[in-house]
Amino acid sequence: MVYIWNDPSEVPADFGPSVVTIGNFDGVHRGHQQVLSELIRTARITRSKAVVVTFDPHPAQVHRPESAPELIMGLQDKLEALGELGLDAILVMKYSLDLASLTPEEFVEQYLVDCLHAGHVVIGHDVRFGRGNSGDLDTMKELGRKFGFEVQVISEFGSEGYPLHDDDGTDRRCSSTWVREALQEGDVATASAVLGRPHRMRGEVVHGAARGRALGFPTANLASNASGLVPADGIYAGWLVDQAGTRWPAAISVGSNPTFDGVSRQVEAHVIDRPKEDVEDFDLYGQTVVVEFVARLRGMVAYRGPEALVEQMRLDVVQAHELLARR
Repeated sequence: MVYIWNDPSEVPADFGPSVVTIGNFDGVHRGHQQVLSELIRTARITRSKAVVVTFDPHPAQVHRPESAPELIMGLQDKLEALGELGLDAILVMKYSLDLASLTPEEFVEQYLVDCLHAGHVVIGHDVRFGRGNSGDLDTMKELGRKFGFEVQVISEFGSEGYPLHDDDGTDRRCSSTWVREALQEGDVATASAVLGRPHRMRGEVVHGAARGRALGFPTANLASNASGLVPADGIYAGWLVDQAGTRWPAAISVGSNPTFDGVSRQVEAHVIDRPKEDVEDFDLYGQTVVVEFVARLRGMVAYRGPEALVEQMRLDVVQAHELLARR
């Protein structure tokens, strides 16, 4: 069981000792997983609790909302991804200007020492914390000597261990930035390689224009407020996970339906192996579902009329079905 605390006041007074790391962990990618694996290993050796301190909202959304990066995943998916790694607890700190005003020493003393009773702090080389991001690796080591905890420095996943390569063939450190770049280009395969799992979106299934149903390809349309970064327009093979947890193979469309002069972007998934072809026997409306992107099949194209579009959709479904059957 993973304890999830939404405020430091929820942490039991006798909790600890703990091994702690801090960060945004957007995407919980392989680089994050490298740090967290070492965190958990150290916690088991020292008979301590493995704890992640993360923030909501993302600090950039507070300091520079006009230029803050799109989040790879929503909070629920981040907590699920973190929880699957074997942590003992996650403390979600509400990020605010008041929290940001704390000096590095005040932050460490109040939350890592007094609240979580940290005996070890596990961090990456590029850690920044405290007012104006003035705290760095050297600051943390100095505070460790002052407050009696050990600092472990971990190299993030990339050129070390299992190498991942950028387009030019050079090794690249796993990062949330790399995932965002790949998704914005529709390269969900690279995003999956950096994440260590398919990129996902989560949202409620809402009523759309029903064009897919009329064409023989009913789709589950995600609400516009669905969480998770929307990849580039195109057709993808992937999975739809319904509210009961059943995974269905799907052909996924991202875009504005240019054949019908659409304007707003939509994410809609056509479930391939429905129990019956009659859509009324497979009603997902109102359910919160997860859509996972495995591979991009093609870009978004405007076709000359519904007939050409239907023929292409048939080909898309066949290609998606064959690709997913090999997974």
